[in-house]
Amino acid sequence: MSLFAALTDRLREGLGRTRQTLQEGFDRLFRGRELEPSELQLLEELLISADLGVETAEAFVAELREEAGRGRLGDRDVRIALRDHLLRALKGAGAPLNLEARPAVVLVLGVNGSGKTTSAGKLAHRLRQANRRVLLAAADTFRAAAIEQLERWGERVGVEVIKQGPGADPSAVAFDAVKAALARRADALIVDTAGRLHTKVNLMAELAKVKRVVGRQLPGAPHETLMVLDATTGQNGIAQARLFHQALELTGLILTKLDGTAKGGIVVRIYRELGLPIKLVATGEGVDDLAPFDPEVFVSALVA
Repeated sequence: MSLFAALTDRLREGLGRTRQTLQEGFDRLFRGRELEPSELQLLEELLISADLGVETAEAFVAELREEAGRGRLGDRDVRIALRDHLLRALKGAGAPLNLEARPAVVLVLGVNGSGKTTSAGKLAHRLRQANRRVLLAAADTFRAAAIEQLERWGERVGVEVIKQGPGADPSAVAFDAVKAALARRADALIVDTAGRLHTKVNLMAELAKVKRVVGRQLPGAPHETLMVLDATTGQNGIAQARLFHQALELTGLILTKLDGTAKGGIVVRIYRELGLPIKLVATGEGVDDLAPFDPEVFVSALVA
């Protein structure tokens, strides 16, 4: 946690649209009075509209039905109950990065457009701020723009980028990068991988090859295999993450674009359906807009 700036303000700002949706919905439902048991269906629909998921919404409303007999359906009581429910649902969701090894190797995976390369650059910046010696590896060789983008990030944050030309074997780039990290006594190596291939080679097989090469070069590596997931993609993104996890045994997720949706509750669904730790969240375009996921901070930002 000490590697990163405080998340509270940025996350609160990023989840502003979702929080406003819930706030306005609560105001319409309660109107300064207690909620009638017959109106719980409307509350369930409100939670689903914030993309908390049907299962979470149904489970919460079921809890409230039990409370209804005790007359505890006031606005403040329901909000407190919702916060408690979400905290229980997200128990274990936050987990620190495993960066104890030297060098610690982090594979960054994800489909193109998810913010994968940007997340790799932001993570490099954060580690540099903590006086870590960092290298970046441009192993997304099937997209020339990805190499150029990572080079720009390297220049921006003062980190060397290990690369080859477009179309090169991604595993060869990873091999060179691990060799360079050992030679330079780097603290961390962040490997940006392909999100789509322009050949008939299966993407998962190519990524698995990169992972094997890294492991042969450095026993125990990669120490983190993180998928970058665009929080605005909803169920489709969850399905993608499930495929990546089955093929590559992910150690966690980086959630991006939480600032661009009115359905920030997707975070709860992602954790509930995948069971993978959410290691980092990105809440904006700035170089500093990347921080560890903290369930308590998230819930406080989501529910006023």
